[in-house]
Amino acid sequence: MTVNRKIEQWLASHKSASVSAKRPFVTLSYAQSWDGSITTRTGETLALSGTEATRLTHQLRSLHDGILVGVGTVLSDDPQLTVRDWAGSNPQPIVLDSRLRMPPTARLCQHSDRNCWVLTSLNESGEFGGQVEIMTLAGDADGRVNLPDALSLLWKKGIRMLMVEGGSKVITAFLKAQLADALVLTIAPTLVGGYKGVGSLGIDSKSLLPQIRPLYSQMLGDDLIMWGDLQYQQQVEL
Repeated sequence: MTVNRKIEQWLASHKSASVSAKRPFVTLSYAQSWDGSITTRTGETLALSGTEATRLTHQLRSLHDGILVGVGTVLSDDPQLTVRDWAGSNPQPIVLDSRLRMPPTARLCQHSDRNCWVLTSLNESGEFGGQVEIMTLAGDADGRVNLPDALSLLWKKGIRMLMVEGGSKVITAFLKAQLADALVLTIAPTLVGGYKGVGSLGIDSKSLLPQIRPLYSQMLGDDLIMWGDLQYQQQVEL
């Protein structure tokens, strides 16, 4: 069985998880080098995935209701977050943007089929150009969008399966809050020595670190694909 089919079946088995949780099932998906880097330095773009792994990313997008990135990813990469190299529907684009730095000229604001949802903790009046729907939520202690509240809102708006593509601060925030349920990781056969995909989780004990169980892996072209469910050793207070 191909890795594409294996991951599709694995994700399908999780589709009912959000019903009892009252929030979307969250899949982290990103590409990194063998040394854990996602780019050379913050704010820079580095394409790591090979052709086959890129097609897998587009397949994953088609299997989720929504796709979420931080505004930093929008500013550095200007992504489309659409399904282009696979047959399927585009997921709902969602951006975490606590200070409303989203440029109206971003490609996410120009989609003809879906408005981009921008989740912010900043009360802002006035017009925002492009195909955008701004949703204001309470901020956390650091002034960032409260993730549990954001997921609750997305669930109410019909998002059952949510794919989180980055960047590093967003990936780390979901892991720290224990709100990421699964991981699909592309590991490219290169060493970068750059900006890491996961930052500090504030955990000092190895026994308390998040684990991936069960863990699956398979080569896809030149890249190694690893996937599995995220298991947390202690509960955080949200």
